[in-house]
Amino acid sequence: MTQTLRPLDGITVLSLEHAIAAPFCTRQLADQGARVIKIERPAVGDFARGYDTRVAGLSSHFVWTNRAKESLALDLKHTEAQPILDALLAEADVLVQNLAPGAAARMGLDFDTLHARYPGLIVCDISGYGEGGPYASKKAYDLLIQSEAGFLSVTGGPAPDALAKAGCSVADIAAGMYAYTSILNALLLRGRSGEGSRIEVSMLESLVEWMGYPLYYAYDGAPPPPRAGASHSTIYPYGPFPAGDGGTVMLGLQNEREWQLFCDQVLCRPELATDARFDANAKRSQHRDALRAIIEAAFAELSAAEVIARLDTAQIANAHVNDMAGVWQHPQLAARDAWREVASPSGPLPALLPPGRNSAYTARMAAVPALGEHTDAILAGLGYDAEMLATLRERGTI
Repeated sequence: MTQTLRPLDGITVLSLEHAIAAPFCTRQLADQGARVIKIERPAVGDFARGYDTRVAGLSSHFVWTNRAKESLALDLKHTEAQPILDALLAEADVLVQNLAPGAAARMGLDFDTLHARYPGLIVCDISGYGEGGPYASKKAYDLLIQSEAGFLSVTGGPAPDALAKAGCSVADIAAGMYAYTSILNALLLRGRSGEGSRIEVSMLESLVEWMGYPLYYAYDGAPPPPRAGASHSTIYPYGPFPAGDGGTVMLGLQNEREWQLFCDQVLCRPELATDARFDANAKRSQHRDALRAIIEAAFAELSAAEVIARLDTAQIANAHVNDMAGVWQHPQLAARDAWREVASPSGPLPALLPPGRNSAYTARMAAVPALGEHTDAILAGLGYDAEMLATLRERGTI
């Protein structure tokens, strides 16, 4: 029986966040029941609100990373903002920030200062390159981190000018997820020690961790994996192949047993299994141009659906090459009831359930907030009456 109690119910998170990494982290916390108070600049807000207007007038990035939060419009540079921030910090369990390097410390929001006043507070600092070192003060955007982390060097086509970035914000996502899991760890630690702790997450180190395979493949000066477009750089055949009807099929072979099945049941050329050019993965990868020509010739006589049917019969891993429209309509997501509806300033919007489903509770799927939507309610909870709120608003504090 699914219960309404969620693991982070009763946890309050205060976030000085913008763009993607920190908002993606805190959205995971909100999904699990935490109260996330997002502090935004009055009239401007998180600049990700202005990236585009593709979601019924709202920003695609913002809708993705900010559901189930409360938006507090507060100008932290106003002197009247400090008592509000102090009151919020006194009630918070976690502070998350990804401001410009050094900005939080200049506002007295460094861990040492905060720990002296709020010993149970967990502070999570997210930055591009981390504290210290020659890159500490450099600006860091997702594409720049992809470049610094070596991601671009193994992504794209083989031509020298065929570098390709990931189509989504992988460095931000990596940092956001490490921040999320680290905060969960810190909450568990606090439950034992009674003390808050500092978490420092850098986008560079987060993405370099994801680069473990190519790094070790190139260990001790060995050549790195070659860029192979959408194909695997060292396993073949493993990648996209065109079918005769203009469709594209993604397939992947992992071992010699599958290679024999592929030759026999998919290509209908069993003799290729023992061809000296192709009888081991390293040889197939070395002679991939010749093998690709053979596969394309066989698939040219078939539709994409027919190729997939043969692959399924042979139990060879395969996939459709979906575009975004295909993902919205994906039959597996529909069959698993993976979509929910959440409110937003532009009306109801679809939202994907968090991937980690738990049998004991359901994730919180709540509204995407308008800028400053919860300002009055949050401050009223701190004792501010209507007259005081009007004064703060007149002075531009909120």
